[in-house]
Formats: sequence, structure tokens, C-alpha cells
Amino acid sequence: MTDMGAFRDAVTVWAGGGDGGAVRELAGLLPVRVVVLLEGLSDVAAVNALAERRGRDLEGEGVCVVSMGGAMNVGRYAGLLGPSGLGLRLVGLCDERELPYYLRGFERAGAGEQGIFVCAADLEDELIRALGVARVGELVRGEGELRALEIFLQQPAQQGRAPEQQFRRFLGTKKGRKIRYGRVLVEALDEDRVPAPLDGLLAGL
Repeated sequence: MTDMGAFRDAVTVWAGGGDGGAVRELAGLLPVRVVVLLEGLSDVAAVNALAERRGRDLEGEGVCVVSMGGAMNVGRYAGLLGPSGLGLRLVGLCDERELPYYLRGFERAGAGEQGIFVCAADLEDELIRALGVARVGELVRGEGELRALEIFLQQPAQQGRAPEQQFRRFLGTKKGRKIRYGRVLVEALDEDRVPAPLDGLLAGL
């Protein structure tokens, strides 16, 4: 199957220490021009959701959105795929605390730091603040998880925390929840409330 999904899977294998032959072969068959390096699958869900909202076909535009499984892997991915490797343009979205990893990785790969877009705490935090806690609560209710949220908020560790922090932590307490809400939160945004890092990334592709 010659598509962007196959290319993305081959990149993951290559970055994990496998052979890069399949990536090079697919790069020659596909119109790949940009790789978006993201920390995890929830970020991928958010980027893809915003692209779909705006009628963008990223794969058709030659954009491959990659989950690296952690920001500390950016050096490996950037070196393999960027100007010093496969020769592709790199774009990234990261948390402020992870910016040094991205800066070093992009610099060593010969990519410019202007392709890096930075969230304050993380993308979930940006989305929660953009929507407001009342709206996020409505979305949690709409997803059938109001009872789970209520139980979570009764935990001693959550007492005294700001509501934004509580929601952010709630999203990470169940496997797959952050990924699902990456899409749910983006789809609920008003267009003029899209967080600047996410908006800038998509606009720059």
C-alpha cells in the first residue's frame, strides 16, 4: 500500500533502529514535502481535526504528521528526515519545557527553529483555556464521562487545584482519553479561539 500511512509506519520503524530503505523508497513514490513532528497521538488527533475543519487534506498536500512517542525522540526523527537526512522540511509542536530538545534536534538536522510552535504547558492546556472550563465540562458530559469526572474531582490530590489543571489531569487518567479529546476539544472551538501555536502550525504548512 503506497500511501502516507505506509510512509509514517516506515518512519517509525526506521527511527526505532530499523532499516530506512522503505522510507527512501516511499519518499520517491509519494509527494512528501513536510513532516510534522509531534510528541504523541493526542497532538496528532488535534492537528488532524483542525485540518479537517478547515477543509485541508494534509496527506494530499504532501504533509506527513508523525507521533514520535515523546519529545526526547525529536533529535532522532529530525536527523533522519530533515535537511541533513532525507531532505524534507520539518515542522514541530511542543511544550515550553520541551523546547530545548526541539531546538537542538532541529539545529543538528539543519532545520530552522521558525518551524517550531510552542505551547505554554501543553496542547491540552491551550485547548482547555481557549474553550473555558464550563464548555469543557459540557463536552465531558456529552462524551458520557460526567460521573468519571465527578469521582476524579473527589480525589484528595485534586483539592485546591485550579479547574484548568484538574481537567488537564483528568484527560490523562485513562488510556486513549487524551487522544479522543484531542479531537473533541478542537472540534468544539470557535474559529477565532484556536490556540495560536496550533493555528500557526497549520497556517505554516
